[in-house]
Amino acid sequence: MTEKAGVGGRAGGRSLKIRVKTARKRSLSSTIWLQRQLNDPYVAQARREGFRSRAAFKLAEIDDKYRLLRRGQRLVDLGAAPGGWSQVAATRIGADKGQGGIVAIDLLDMEPVPGVAFTQMDFLDEDAPDRVRAMLDGQADGVISDMAANATGHRKTDHIKIVALVELAVSFAVEVLKPGGFFLAKVLQGGTEGTLLAGLKRDFAVVRHIKPQASRQDSAELYVLATGFRGTASGASAEEVAEADAS
Repeated sequence: MTEKAGVGGRAGGRSLKIRVKTARKRSLSSTIWLQRQLNDPYVAQARREGFRSRAAFKLAEIDDKYRLLRRGQRLVDLGAAPGGWSQVAATRIGADKGQGGIVAIDLLDMEPVPGVAFTQMDFLDEDAPDRVRAMLDGQADGVISDMAANATGHRKTDHIKIVALVELAVSFAVEVLKPGGFFLAKVLQGGTEGTLLAGLKRDFAVVRHIKPQASRQDSAELYVLATGFRGTASGASAEEVAEADAS
């Protein structure tokens, strides 16, 4: 995870960029996307290190700074497929060695990740929180989400869609988190406003916005990190909340 300096370049020389010609059946936008993927150093690094997506480096970078993931924790990974975040989290909490546990949820199927219990379902299902707590054998220490609503290309519409998705993820998180837990989710710049931020500030002690270096700099992608869950939704006592905030 430390191989960031000089990633994608040549020692003592310039990096070589791959140019993609527009094929007869490929649109210009698809050609641009493919060229960006082929020249993305994090995509190349993910392949070398066996990660399923470049998104793995975003979680690793956030955790390096904020120390969210600890041995023996119980986590929920929303919208987990293809599994890059689950891979990083499993290694850092020791789930791949039998410590703690992760429940990964997605509407799409996902190849197994060591130490991760995957369930193909909609986290919006009424019984989803109960099922997740049963799989974890208790409340979660953290809920992580790299989900994104399908983009329309219209900035304002995309903001509305992703904020709505994150609000739903927050509602799920407060049902499964233990006092002191954390919530980490992808949003868009300018998109975490109004009721979303108000709700997070009500339910968590600290709310931050983060732009990892692994996020493409030309992207509006941003992450919201809420720590110190107050536990009000789960009926925690004032003493439990105070103890969790102090830990």
